Amino acid sequence: MVANTTWNIYNFRLNVLQKLISEGHQLMVIAPVDEYLEYKEKYPEVKHIPLKSMDRDSKNPIKDLILTLELWRKYKTFRPDLVIHYTNKPNIFGGMAAKLLGIKSIAVVTGLGYSFIHGGALSSVVNQLYKFTGKFHSRFIFENEDDKELFINSKIVEKEQAYSVKGCGVDTSYYTPSPNGLNPDKITFTFVGRLLYDKGITEFISAAKEIKRDFPQAQFDVIGEFDSDNPSNIDKDYLVQWVDSGVIDYKGFVRDIRPFLKHSDCIVLPSYREGMPRTILEGLAMGKPVITTDVPGCRETVVQGTNGYIVPVRDKVALKKAMQNLINLSPSERKEMGSKGRSLAVNVFDDKLIAEEIHNIIQPLFDEEKD
Repeated sequence: MVANTTWNIYNFRLNVLQKLISEGHQLMVIAPVDEYLEYKEKYPEVKHIPLKSMDRDSKNPIKDLILTLELWRKYKTFRPDLVIHYTNKPNIFGGMAAKLLGIKSIAVVTGLGYSFIHGGALSSVVNQLYKFTGKFHSRFIFENEDDKELFINSKIVEKEQAYSVKGCGVDTSYYTPSPNGLNPDKITFTFVGRLLYDKGITEFISAAKEIKRDFPQAQFDVIGEFDSDNPSNIDKDYLVQWVDSGVIDYKGFVRDIRPFLKHSDCIVLPSYREGMPRTILEGLAMGKPVITTDVPGCRETVVQGTNGYIVPVRDKVALKKAMQNLINLSPSERKEMGSKGRSLAVNVFDDKLIAEEIHNIIQPLFDEEKD
C-alpha cells in the first residue's frame, strides 16, 4: 500500500489493511514517516518503508522523476505481488514504476482536488498524466460515481477497469449516535475540514453572519487546520476577523472529533468537490443531520429532506435557507433526520462493508496468479 502520507494510512486505510491481513496477505506500507506511524503498534506485522522523496504539492518534474525512481527501487527490492496506490502522485508515478517492473498495480482515486476544481494548465497536465498511466493499472477504484464516470468519459480508463466504492467508510462502532438538542436554548452548526476556500468555508461564514442576525442564539463551530501548501488555503487574517466578530467559535485541529460532534445539531460542508467526505460520514454515524453541496462525493451522502439538505455549490443564499430550514424543524424532526443518517452510515458507509468491497475487487488479481 502506497500513500502520500502515513496520516492517510492511519485515518483512512486501516479497514482495508485489517481486511487484507485477515485474508492472510503480508502487507507492506510505503509512505513518508510522520507521527501517525503509531498505527504500527496495532499492526506490528506490517512492514513500513519510509518514502523520502514525496512532495505532494510540488509541480517540479525533476522531483517527480526522483519519486518515480525511488518507488521503482523499492518495488524492485521487495517485489510485491500487487501494489495499491492511493492519491494522485502515487497513482501516476507509482503506476509508472510498477509497470516498468511488470508488477500488478491498482490506483485508488481518493478525490481530484484543486487542479480539477480550478482547471487551467495544471488540470490539463494531471489529466494527460492519468491518460498516459491509466493503462498501467489493472484496476481503478474511485470513491464516488462521478469521478468514475469522468475518467471513463475522458478516455483515461476503460469501463471494465473502473470500480467505485462509497469512500473509505466510517467505523460505526467508534462513531456512535448522540442525541441532538443537548442545549435547547441554541442550535449548533459545525464545519469540519481543512481551512480552504474549496471546502466552502467562506460560504459557511457568510451564511452564519446572516443567520445570527435573525437567530442570535445559533452557534457556528469551525474545526480544522490550515494547509499552507494548498493554493486554496484561506488567509489567516480572515480567520482572526471571523473569530473577533463573534461569528464563529474556532476549535482548531482536534484528533478526536467525537466530543464536538456530540454537541452539534448539524454538520455543514459546502465543499466544491470531494472524493467522499469523511467528516460527513462521521456526522451521519453520530446521528447528525447534514447540509452539503450538490457536487461529486458530497451528493452521495444525503437524501434530500430525509437526512439533510443538498444546496447548489457556492450559493450562500441557498446555504442560509437550508440552515433556516433546519432551525425551523422541531426537535423530534431533527432527531428523526439524524436517525435516518445513522441508518445510512450503518447500511451503506460502514468501513467493514467498504473493506469487503475493495477486497472483492482485488481478490481476482491474486486468483489470476494461482491460475
